[in-house]
Amino acid sequence: MKTMTNQIQFLNMVKLINLKGTLDTPTVVLDPQTHVVKLSGRSLPEDAAAFYRPILDWLDDYALDNKEDTVAIFKLDYFSTSSSKMLLSILYKLESMSFSGTKVKVRWYYPEEDDDIEEAGTVYSELVELPFEHLSYTLD
Repeated sequence: MKTMTNQIQFLNMVKLINLKGTLDTPTVVLDPQTHVVKLSGRSLPEDAAAFYRPILDWLDDYALDNKEDTVAIFKLDYFSTSSSKMLLSILYKLESMSFSGTKVKVRWYYPEEDDDIEEAGTVYSELVELPFEHLSYTLD
């Protein structure tokens, strides 16, 4: 069990990231206190690898000392092929955390009329060993 000092050091090391989305990039919330990883909106950055690198780095740091249940929420309206590869990289990192003892759950939201995003969630759930919830929603 972690001591209070260790927990404070962990929280100081891994910072909250809360990026507001744009027309081309998703909203990103990486919260070490609530143990939530959330991406929402549209993901078609010009350089997906560069955009997602800090997220992958954050997950590496978060995984070092976290054993708390973690929820990953993906609620993307649209994503490019290069973003889809980076989403899979995120899922692989989460899977690795799961293999190391952290309980990870994925909530994959898809617009109710969007078969492509629904199918992508199904494919991802078959590629990684993580529990997935597939949830539809109505676009505003």
